[in-house]
Amino acid sequence: MTSAHVQLKLFASLTHFSPENADRLPVAPGTSVQELLRDLDVPLAKAHLIFVDGVKRTLDTRLNGGERVGVFPPVAGG
Repeated sequence: MTSAHVQLKLFASLTHFSPENADRLPVAPGTSVQELLRDLDVPLAKAHLIFVDGVKRTLDTRLNGGERVGVFPPVAGG
């Protein structure tokens, strides 16, 4: 299977899961966001908001390569 690349940005408490090659992370076309995060040991329960190319998506979203993926944990404030 050929490999493609995505740009991954993990925010706030998720940043420590970010790999060094997050700007050009290899993925197999058809990989879901859930599979990508699981491979990086990101706790799926903490992947609260997911954006792919600036559009809100779900863990089931499939990646083809070339996308920008942003993942935010639950946010609280006061």
